[in-house]
Amino acid sequence: MIELLILYIVSKREFTMYAIQKGIESEFGVYTRPSFGALKPALRRLEFNDFITTRKMMSDGGKLSVYYSITKKGMQELKKLVLEPLSDNPIQFVSNAKIKLSCAEFLDYAEKKQLFFDLKSQALSFKLCAENILNDEYTNKNFYQKILLDNSVCEYSNLVTIIEGFEKDNERNC
Repeated sequence: MIELLILYIVSKREFTMYAIQKGIESEFGVYTRPSFGALKPALRRLEFNDFITTRKMMSDGGKLSVYYSITKKGMQELKKLVLEPLSDNPIQFVSNAKIKLSCAEFLDYAEKKQLFFDLKSQALSFKLCAENILNDEYTNKNFYQKILLDNSVCEYSNLVTIIEGFEKDNERNC
């Protein structure tokens, strides 16, 4: 997911590593906050694969600054990362789905339609699973578990509602 975040941020303009981290925190901080320790190797991987380029410049204070920008190949990779399926791990699903939805502006009509369908299907599957556990009379659930399961059902329902709004907007703008 960190490569997706980096490519999204540098797709807007070139940034230093520090500015990339601040950009990610600014736009995605409610979902994730990668450290410099995670950013540096991801930037190296992206540069090695020609998804980003670097430009080195001496600042007025004599400090070397490295600026990162996206390549054409990097824009293709950004789309690929937005469209690739998410893991079946429900603990990561909602935040990762919101990150992908936030980056959907770079997709064309058909790509958005596919992304929305895939995420909505997965959210409905997780919602159904939570509802089944919640309604299973043979599973001994305590008060806290019931509240948390109910909250999960609501969270998945809300995500589905958001995606349905995006689907309608996508249809209007095609």
